Amino acid sequence: MITKNIVKQPKSIVEVSVTVPWTDLSSSWDQTLAKMAQDVEIAGFRKGAAPLPMVESQLGQKLQDEVLKNAMPNFLIQALQGSDIVPIDYPQYQIISFTKGQDLQFKATVTNRPTVTVGNYKTIKATRPAIKPITPEEVQKVMDDLFKRWKARNPVTPVQSAPQNGPAGSISFNGNQPQAVVSDVPNDEFAKAMGATTLLDLKDKIKKDLEGNVTYNNELDYEEGILQEVEEITTVELPEILIQDELNRMLVSLQRRVADMGLLLEDYLKSQNKTLDQIKTEWRVQAERNVRMELGLAEIARQENVSITDAELQAEIDKIQDQKVKSQFTQQEPRLHLRHALRQTRTLDLLKKMVGA
Repeated sequence: MITKNIVKQPKSIVEVSVTVPWTDLSSSWDQTLAKMAQDVEIAGFRKGAAPLPMVESQLGQKLQDEVLKNAMPNFLIQALQGSDIVPIDYPQYQIISFTKGQDLQFKATVTNRPTVTVGNYKTIKATRPAIKPITPEEVQKVMDDLFKRWKARNPVTPVQSAPQNGPAGSISFNGNQPQAVVSDVPNDEFAKAMGATTLLDLKDKIKKDLEGNVTYNNELDYEEGILQEVEEITTVELPEILIQDELNRMLVSLQRRVADMGLLLEDYLKSQNKTLDQIKTEWRVQAERNVRMELGLAEIARQENVSITDAELQAEIDKIQDQKVKSQFTQQEPRLHLRHALRQTRTLDLLKKMVGA
């Protein structure tokens, strides 16, 4: 039977010291040796047919490493059974002492799920921002931008003017070959190229798109206001691993924005005269707020018994059109992340109803 000693440290760090009797480890040693021996070649013997003592001697440290790689996580799980420790990151292992035939002593360092306290979230107040109406000038600006890009993709070679007594219209002549003349201002031809029936119809579509964007951004601002309230009433000792994960997520988001501008991240950083470490330092306060908000929202979900069923999770996966992306959700970890994201979204919807009540 293993013996253990669990020591909790600040910022949710936990050190677990474990001692494993050789009798609990010997079967794993023998099984691992037999498995690895199948691929070992020793002069004078067929592959996999050499005596196990000879194989064991040849494998040396590789055998021990393989045994411990598989054994330590299992013994750590045993050590944590019956405790309130729920690791949220991969354990870091340190072997204290081990020799074949002797007890194994190792230490594992993990980050425990932090204790989260949330204030009275049912009294959260947030005001939905007023929706600003779309002006004709905003519609015209989008129209002009679309028209400018459309003309750039549809250049027309300059042509001679039609004879003075020739028919007026959109056809000019260069020798005997007729050629369409692209207007210098948006017209119905341009509108049809944009998927509308007339210029008036295009303006209406642009206005509706702009209104949709305003409504969407308005909702995001409203949700952000609620989440800021959640963050302010959440008390938790933030684990460093979660802060670093959030900083990395923010960095990935920056990389995508920079790529959209056609730049490399290192070039962007040079233009800002900053390093990655400086960027992360500047972002740290916001990262801590984001993590605190995320943990607070998860705690509200727990208190309100918000859950996502297997059927609901699968239905969300079934919506994914990209088969390569979809195939990733056959693995457990992506499914857990998606379930968590759906649970957080449902919890936010619940809060919106409370605020609006």
